[in-house]
Amino acid sequence: MLRVPERRYPLRVLVCERCWLAQTEDFAKAHELFDADYAYFSSFSSSWLAHAEQYVTDMVSRLGLQHDSHVVEIGANDGYLLQYFQTRNVPCTGIEPTASTAAAARTKGIPIVEGFFGSSLARELANQAKEADLMVANNVLAHVPDINDFVSGFRALLKPEGVATFEFPHLLALVRETLFDTIYHEHFSYLSLITVDRIFTDRGLTIFDVEALSTHGGSLRVFAQRSDTGRRRPSGKVTELLARETDAGMTTSEFYAGFQPRADQIRDEFRAFLTDVKRRGRTVAGYGAAAKGNTLLNYAGVGTDLIPFVVDRNPAKVGRYTPGGSIPIVDESALRSAKPDYIVILPWNLKEEVMMQLAYVLDWKGQFVTALPRLDIAQ
Repeated sequence: MLRVPERRYPLRVLVCERCWLAQTEDFAKAHELFDADYAYFSSFSSSWLAHAEQYVTDMVSRLGLQHDSHVVEIGANDGYLLQYFQTRNVPCTGIEPTASTAAAARTKGIPIVEGFFGSSLARELANQAKEADLMVANNVLAHVPDINDFVSGFRALLKPEGVATFEFPHLLALVRETLFDTIYHEHFSYLSLITVDRIFTDRGLTIFDVEALSTHGGSLRVFAQRSDTGRRRPSGKVTELLARETDAGMTTSEFYAGFQPRADQIRDEFRAFLTDVKRRGRTVAGYGAAAKGNTLLNYAGVGTDLIPFVVDRNPAKVGRYTPGGSIPIVDESALRSAKPDYIVILPWNLKEEVMMQLAYVLDWKGQFVTALPRLDIAQ
């Protein structure tokens, strides 16, 4: 058990009524969140690996990338994506601030620059003739405390006709579906195309295409080029989505007004379910010590009294505890031993993948539970 007190931080999101950027109120600094012990390794999700490989296939075809091209990924993590460029003989470089994941990427032979990306590092790399034909930032844009300086780095490192792609959870889906567990301290911003377009324009980038993705309950993939030298014609999808966000009311305070009470209802239903399970003498375990899961558990006030342990496949997390609730994180053997009646899948966006991995739970008639977007109990 833990024998020292934990540091706790408030978790609040504010929306600017001038530019409509939603941001977490700053309490935790980036260097505290992305330190040497950072434990999120992208390669432990098979569905995310498949997503990355398909992206590489699409970009190689769409952009004509080959052996004399250069790809730079910001937030390269453990090399989950760049490894697929390597197998296609497309030269690549990863930028990654966390020592643990950077080391894992290097074991795959991927060149890694260990540091936080911004305009200064971009100019340094450009001076070393490492400009990029393609820059990739998957689920990174929301993680940076100075989004303006971060975006400026892309303008500095892209080749004149280079392309940058960004993937991030779509604020429209987050609010409409009440996906409040997407809010956590690693996320400094919550993004609409309206706000991203404004930030990019101010920093010398032009969005020329956008795709809707199913990841994280609804994400966007944005394609951008340098405003001064890019030659790609804008897709009508950009104008269409900007109009859809405006029509939804994303530039009005009313759009955000009902979010809190809906989140409260989800929290109350989840806690009521766990309390009823305990009352009936049934057992429950958690699966996936994900950041979004910790938001849910802490918001609902769930500790070991309601969920005695959380299983995770990542050995870097096993033997630790969930922040706030201090629930032990254990390996998968605990499930086979305890045979819980219910398994709460905390990273609900990976529900199908997890249910396939844990199909043996059905042998003892265990049931899978997700709390978001709404409470669901599946066989």
